[in-house]
Amino acid sequence: MRAYSEDLRQKVVTAVYRGMPKAQAARLFDISLSSVKRYAKLASQGHTLAAKKRPGRAPKLDQSARKLLEEDIRERPAATVKDRRRFLEHLTGKSLSEPTIRRWLKRLGFSRKKGLWGRWNETSFEGLPGE
Repeated sequence: MRAYSEDLRQKVVTAVYRGMPKAQAARLFDISLSSVKRYAKLASQGHTLAAKKRPGRAPKLDQSARKLLEEDIRERPAATVKDRRRFLEHLTGKSLSEPTIRRWLKRLGFSRKKGLWGRWNETSFEGLPGE
C-alpha cells in the first residue's frame, strides 16, 4: 500500500485543528482513525508530515544492473539464469542467487519460452536483435 500524500495529511491536520472531531475527519478523508491521531500528534510535536522511508532491505540490483540485465537478454536470449547470474556478479561485484535473477527477470517482464528469454505477448516476441 502506498503512503498518503503529504497534502492529504496536512488537510487532515488542518481539519482537526479547526475543531473537527478526529473520527469525523477519518470518515471525511476515508482514512483510519489511528492515522488521523498519528498525523495530529506529529504536527503538534512539530514533526514533518512527510512519509517515512519504507522499511526493508534495499534491492540488490540497482538501476544500472537492471539495464545490464535487459541488455544481456537482448544480446543473449538463450543464456541460462546461471549464465546471467555469473555475468552480473562479474560486472557488479555483488553476490546474487539464481532465484534473485529469476525474480528480477519476471519484474522486468521477461519470461522463458522455447529456450529463449524475452518479452512475450500473443503476437510478438521482443528479445532477439533485429526483430
